[in-house]
Amino acid sequence: MNWQLILKNITRNKKNSLVIILLIGAITFLFFIGNSIIGRSDQGLRDVYIESLTGDVVLQKKADVSMNLFGANTPIIEEFFSIPALPAYDAVRTLAAAEPGVSIVTSQVSSRAFLDVLGMREAVLLCGVDAATYFSAFPGIALEEGRFLEANEYGAMITADRARRIETRTGQHPAIGSPLLFTAGGDAGFKIREVPLVGIYSHRNPGQFMNEIVIADPQTVRVLESIQVATNVTDDDPGASVFLDAGLDDLFSGDLFDSNTADEESFSVDLLQTFLSDSEQEPEIGGDWNFIILRLEKGVSPAMVISSLNKKLSSFEVMAVGWRIAAGTSAILLLLIQSLFNAGVFLVSVAGIIAAVNILLISVFKRTGEIGTLRAIGAYDGYIRTLILGENMVLAFIAGAIGVLAGAWFLGAVNKMGVVIPNTLIASLLGGSVVNVTFLPSVALASLVIALGLGLAASLYPVETAVRIDPIVAVRQG
Repeated sequence: MNWQLILKNITRNKKNSLVIILLIGAITFLFFIGNSIIGRSDQGLRDVYIESLTGDVVLQKKADVSMNLFGANTPIIEEFFSIPALPAYDAVRTLAAAEPGVSIVTSQVSSRAFLDVLGMREAVLLCGVDAATYFSAFPGIALEEGRFLEANEYGAMITADRARRIETRTGQHPAIGSPLLFTAGGDAGFKIREVPLVGIYSHRNPGQFMNEIVIADPQTVRVLESIQVATNVTDDDPGASVFLDAGLDDLFSGDLFDSNTADEESFSVDLLQTFLSDSEQEPEIGGDWNFIILRLEKGVSPAMVISSLNKKLSSFEVMAVGWRIAAGTSAILLLLIQSLFNAGVFLVSVAGIIAAVNILLISVFKRTGEIGTLRAIGAYDGYIRTLILGENMVLAFIAGAIGVLAGAWFLGAVNKMGVVIPNTLIASLLGGSVVNVTFLPSVALASLVIALGLGLAASLYPVETAVRIDPIVAVRQG
């Protein structure tokens, strides 16, 4: 390739070269800025969810719809969707723990309920956890007050944001040990559960969705979800109510006790305690979970682990999914936003390519004499193609580099301004309440590739037009 001739032709056609550089550079700048912001948001969201909620891989029962940790990913059916229990829990957990690259295994059972505290009532997302392993799996959860929930303990933890809301509305700060009343209703009946507040925590980057979560003991969540009947509790469980599933008429109809014994022993507190003690059972250990959450060793590919586990778990009707599906709508929405943005950039690129083709065709027609002379002295078609294509690719590379550098300067200028984001959702996506978009080398490289792709696409037709020029006619015109 004759680089000297290429550079000479570029500098000789300064006007056309400048237009091509500005056109491709503008598209590259737009692509770089948009994908840097979205890429930074996606990276921040990924880190937050993996470190605070979803882990790297989540095991769940196979279902007809995509499912996150608190329901269906399809909003239209989410309200009516019931999260299925994980089948063959013990076998699946053992298999997952033995998978190479897995460092921590923990479990979760999920529910939706209403929380009553200090006279304030709110809808919450309940996360029943295996306290023995849960908090070691999620370093993104920071303790603010009290302590972390312990294994085999009845209790719950609320976020610092919820505690502030409660204090603002009621004038009282929820103290450690305060009773938290949870209520939930469903096909199995109306459930009420009361447990003490053991701790107040925060997430590294909470956002609106994360602040709705209440961490609780798994037995409380199972009772609210009717996964385990209310009588399967011990007298260490102060919040359980044996008669919650019974109707009002049943409580006074005498059916709960054999009427034939009424003559032998009248109803008393001792009789009630005897009835309760006869029905007591120890809570199940190692079952009735909705999800198994895995944290991987550093450097291990989640995609590889998911693929390996899905092959091993197919017979159990269990599937492994990544953090994005487990996180739900917010993470999927960001991916959709990125797709829509790049679709818009593609449409702009098509218009840019059409404009660039016209400019390059004009440049080729202006150089008809030069091209004809080269053909007349024996230049092959391949040489002509290489010459013109080389010129256009050099212009595209320069345009791409300018677009990336201009984009990096623009992001740096915005970061120095310290723009405050008032919207909590946008703030959570960008990783904080102040705009700080970092330079992503992968986006910069992709922007350069896009610029070169635009230059190549815009060159194909003009290059073929140049090759078809008749050298005799071209020399006469020149």
